[in-house]
Amino acid sequence: MTAGQLAALIAAVSVAVLAAGGVVLLIKLVRLASALTRLATSYSGRADQLLERAEAAVDRTHEQLARTDSIAVSMDEVTANMAELSRHASALAGLGRALSAAVGAPLTGLSALAYGVRHAMLVRRSVPAAVLADGSSDGGARMAEPPARAAIAASPAGSSRASVRASLRASARAGGRS
Repeated sequence: MTAGQLAALIAAVSVAVLAAGGVVLLIKLVRLASALTRLATSYSGRADQLLERAEAAVDRTHEQLARTDSIAVSMDEVTANMAELSRHASALAGLGRALSAAVGAPLTGLSALAYGVRHAMLVRRSVPAAVLADGSSDGGARMAEPPARAAIAASPAGSSRASVRASLRASARAGGRS
């Protein structure tokens, strides 16, 4: 083997080693490319899902905004209706005050008349009892009229039965002595 043949052999072995290294490198590059392709595909699928979710969220937000807008419009209607109801209530309150004044005045007069009649009956019933309690039997009929008038004139509107009886007894005693 000559030096030229040895050089050719070394060159052939080096080319074979370099070719084998190139093949191994190419196989690794193909595997890397396929892994990158799978990764890109999965990211693409996930990105599509993410975009679909984002679109769904945007659609739900749009629906919520539409509902909120309809609620705001209905609240404006409710506000207008409440203002109208308030005006009606104010009008009815004025009517109620007028009816109360129209009905209340006669009822007040009627209750005052009933109180006066009841008070007069109380005084009329109490005079003979006061005269009998005083012990004067001869002036009972004669004394009944003046003490009753004095008791009615002297008693205030809100006096009780006890104060009316006391004033009748006092007027009966004073009337019997004079």
